Amino acid sequence: MSEYNQHNDQRELDAEPEFNRFIDAAMNRRNFLRTAGAAGSVAFFAANPVAQAVAGTMDKSKLIGFEAIPASTADTVLVPEGYVAEPLISWGDALFVESPAFSQSNDSKAQEMQYGDNTDGMTLFPITDTRAVLVANNEYTNNEYLYPHQGKNISADDVRKSQAAHAVSIVELVKKDGQWQVNREGRLNRKLTAYTPMEMTGPAAGNDLLKTKADPTGKKILGTYNNCANGQTPWGTYLTCEENFNGYFATDEDVELGDTYKRYGVSNKDWGYDWWKHDERFDVGKNPNEPHRFGWVVEIDPMDPNSTPKKRSALGRFKHENAAMLINDDGHVVVYLGDDERGEHLYKFVSKNKYKPGTHASNRDLLEEGTLYVSKFDGKEGEMKGTGEWIELTFGKNGLTPENGFNSQADVMIFARQAATQVGATTMDRPEWVAVHPDNKHVFCTLTNNKNRGVKENQPVNVANPREKNPYGHIIRWEPKGGDHTASDFTWDIFVMAGNPEVNEGLMAGSANINKDNMFNSPDGLGFDASGRMWILTDGKYSNKGNFAGMGNNQMLCADPQTGEIHRFMTGPIACEITGLTFSPDYKTMFVGIQHPGEKLAPSHFPEGGDAIPRSTVMRITRKDGGVIGA
Repeated sequence: MSEYNQHNDQRELDAEPEFNRFIDAAMNRRNFLRTAGAAGSVAFFAANPVAQAVAGTMDKSKLIGFEAIPASTADTVLVPEGYVAEPLISWGDALFVESPAFSQSNDSKAQEMQYGDNTDGMTLFPITDTRAVLVANNEYTNNEYLYPHQGKNISADDVRKSQAAHAVSIVELVKKDGQWQVNREGRLNRKLTAYTPMEMTGPAAGNDLLKTKADPTGKKILGTYNNCANGQTPWGTYLTCEENFNGYFATDEDVELGDTYKRYGVSNKDWGYDWWKHDERFDVGKNPNEPHRFGWVVEIDPMDPNSTPKKRSALGRFKHENAAMLINDDGHVVVYLGDDERGEHLYKFVSKNKYKPGTHASNRDLLEEGTLYVSKFDGKEGEMKGTGEWIELTFGKNGLTPENGFNSQADVMIFARQAATQVGATTMDRPEWVAVHPDNKHVFCTLTNNKNRGVKENQPVNVANPREKNPYGHIIRWEPKGGDHTASDFTWDIFVMAGNPEVNEGLMAGSANINKDNMFNSPDGLGFDASGRMWILTDGKYSNKGNFAGMGNNQMLCADPQTGEIHRFMTGPIACEITGLTFSPDYKTMFVGIQHPGEKLAPSHFPEGGDAIPRSTVMRITRKDGGVIGA
């Protein structure tokens, strides 16, 4: 952050909310509005502090030191001049010395020893200056590439292979000749799968809704899957987040699934994985409680290959995107959580007990007990800022009572979505990644898009989600009252409205920090480096035509939260998503994921080229001069 105006009286600065000072650094610059559009959109942008701050500041960021690159439709990864992007590890690459080489015809036993598919959220855990552990989610599989038969007549071993390609890959890295490289001899290398034993903890553990024939205790869960983004703890563990778990359940029985299943998207049909045909756990007719055992945040110890991952039910059950953790000034652990579905909600968890620095063992169960909250945004129509509150999701409070279908705290956590609706939470445009600014005060969340906004009765246009059918998405940010993340109240604004000013006017053009050189759609991944650069990763439309003309393939951008400037840093190959972000401790190496290149048989052969099968890949990005990424 740049320094505040030194001419202001210090007493006035002390009295002024920190959030206002953060976003008003350039308020006195020239006003800007889109020259065309309805009066409502003029008022919308005129009231936005970010829009006012950006005016006249373009290309003046002290944080962003690289030359922005243009959009691209090439089947490769492009980065700015002076940078190098190289594959680190791809789907099917060996995790161990004895692992077989990649082949599309590999069976399940081979996949258990190889890096998983569709890499997503990840974290680098340093051990020494030259040794580290990379923990990465493997969200799902593309049947068109996973099998030679492209998913037709799936066998039992095919299912096992798919389950082994899911979940989490843990791989040691070593630094040799100045570059981080995979160490297949690493003793910490490990593959978690959709059938790895796990423990359920917190208020839902042992509840009748989690009990099955195979597990009458309701505490011993097999596996995790559809692991989207992630989080990390200061006590050295990794948080993986279960997202679209519903797409794996099906049945050929004539069963009537009620509203509690419907709210989570569980039905008689899956998304084509066919696990239920060979793994009875996923036959919702035979095991109706199995879906309740997924949709959680899972805590993993990457430094202990023999440890049992723990599902933390106190953080609620929904389609988790990531888990952004911080330590509040009073020592309480706070975790911000997005539920990635149209019209769902943004949550906050506050631990019951406090963090004790330097004593990892005593902190290991801080996520087992605490309070979950859901957000409600308020403000004046037509503005891009306002106030909000966190509403407690505790049994017996705020209408979470037997009269409304909640009989225990376990019910509230298992059916967190219904609880959020009961207390009147604000419906959001797919809350995905949440990221905390290094100042530990300001929090950002990507709202990817929402075709149902203003269309479905339960998702009317609201102050925090002001764009009907929102095809482009936006990023919202907030600051808790008094800098206290356990506080109920917060202030907020919209940092950026993605859009296309080349083909649209008004709201669809985007906010004023969007222009023809940096436009994008569907912000998804989000993260900060230590200097406060904000990295935006997209998972949007790559048709490069119509409303998305000029945007090219999915991309990664770098933003200065102080000035509002956004520069394109990287473009990905054909039909990919850019997702997953972590850095080396010195911030001189960036690791970023390329997910599902060539999905639906699009013409990609990344990363090998030629006529090779496209493979999801973790990229290693460095500067030729050895400098800090982005500086």
